[in-house]
Amino acid sequence: MAFYRDGIELSEVGGFRGHDGYDGVFLAVPGTRAHLELTAGGEHGAPAPHPESLLVLYLGEVRAVEAILRRAGVEPVVPANPYWAEHGVTVMDPDGFRVVLVPEWWEPAGNARSDPH
Repeated sequence: MAFYRDGIELSEVGGFRGHDGYDGVFLAVPGTRAHLELTAGGEHGAPAPHPESLLVLYLGEVRAVEAILRRAGVEPVVPANPYWAEHGVTVMDPDGFRVVLVPEWWEPAGNARSDPH
């Protein structure tokens, strides 16, 4: 959780402990009313990271990407999909899951600037 809260600066807005054997935390997604929920627990093991399982964050500016890289203390990794090498910076969280930091804003489908990658 510290990687996402402190490194990416998603604010912690809530969470729970011991709910049917699960713990979780809610992290606010800036500029939205949405949140990211991270959970742990249960009887099954954690999933293995896969190079195509991505959390993609459209940050809107290069400075935001650079600031996250500094705060999180992570180095970029080569993405499996070459699209992300051209359009963002891929890093791994402490569990080995990949996060793509994109310096542009996401544009909805139908906008001339969108790319279906």
